[in-house]
Amino acid sequence: MNVDGKHYRTIWLEEPDCVQIIDQALLPHEFAVMELRSPKEMCEAISRMHLRGAGLIGAAAAWGIYLAVLKHATQADFADQMQAEALALIATRPTARNLEWAVERMQKALTSCSTPEDRVACALRVAQEITDEDADFCRRIGQHGLELIREIAKKKNGEPVNILTHCNAGWLAFVDHGTALAPVYAAFNEGIPVHVWVDETRPRNQGASLTTWELGHHGVPHTLIPDNAGGHLMQHGQVDIVFVGSDRTTANGDVANKIGTYLKALAAHDNGIPFYAALPSSTIDWEIGDGVKEIVIEERGADEVCRMTGWDEASGKAVTIRICPEGTRAANFGFDVTPARLVTGIITEQGISPASREGLHALHERPDASR
Repeated sequence: MNVDGKHYRTIWLEEPDCVQIIDQALLPHEFAVMELRSPKEMCEAISRMHLRGAGLIGAAAAWGIYLAVLKHATQADFADQMQAEALALIATRPTARNLEWAVERMQKALTSCSTPEDRVACALRVAQEITDEDADFCRRIGQHGLELIREIAKKKNGEPVNILTHCNAGWLAFVDHGTALAPVYAAFNEGIPVHVWVDETRPRNQGASLTTWELGHHGVPHTLIPDNAGGHLMQHGQVDIVFVGSDRTTANGDVANKIGTYLKALAAHDNGIPFYAALPSSTIDWEIGDGVKEIVIEERGADEVCRMTGWDEASGKAVTIRICPEGTRAANFGFDVTPARLVTGIITEQGISPASREGLHALHERPDASR
């Protein structure tokens, strides 16, 4: 997508041994590129959220395996070393299905390679395939979701279509285009009047710091709201549709997304507002049926809840402050699960389906790790 008229992806290979990313930990106050040259650096970038988002984590994991191959390609214990690197990558963000899926796909591709040269060439090819595929799938998700916005726009008589989103599932969360915001960008680029209600998304404030940043740089009208304001807006007819992303979706259509998504789905259901989850098919975990019972929910550090980072006008720099009494205990669940019964539909690169096992299988053949 565009940043002030210049096209960027979120991750790319700059040199044979250097992967570059947009450092999201610095946004929205500073736009900078980070260089990653080892699998350890990639693991740290993922776990410390210099990069985040389901699809981008998957692409980053693929490039992490590529960097690991560069490191271990000539070693006699290559397979053992690569298994250790794979497990380290998977452990960085346990809820995200795309990460595990990408690592498995890379590992499977490497099993047919016997020489160091073949290993490096194969890892490079498949990592780039995963990256390009993510961007293309998100573009296609945008086109499918665009149809939903078009239908609403026909009834609005020129008034903007009001879309609510939670967290950041725009292009910063993927390689390009995004999922939940891909239909918004497609509609905006087509000239359809749109307006986005952006949840702040505590505790890390990805909505406030990332979604507003990318929407603003692309020129899409938007308004930042506190997380608890969504239900009020729905009650008063100010939300036409809800789009969210997903970090893992079960075979039955349960959706794991940023903590607080479940509450938005409940409010949407109570007010008769369509609620869609947008995700590439690689996010679907075909081995899990009951998301509430079976999806592992990542728990992050208490500091994310007890402290906030923002721009200090006096000093002219970003500062972090404590917002609660010293010594306060805090729980920090990164995700929650929205049951399929609250999800109007699931948008993937293949189209829009009901949030059900039958609906998902109608659009997707159950894939293996090589696809």
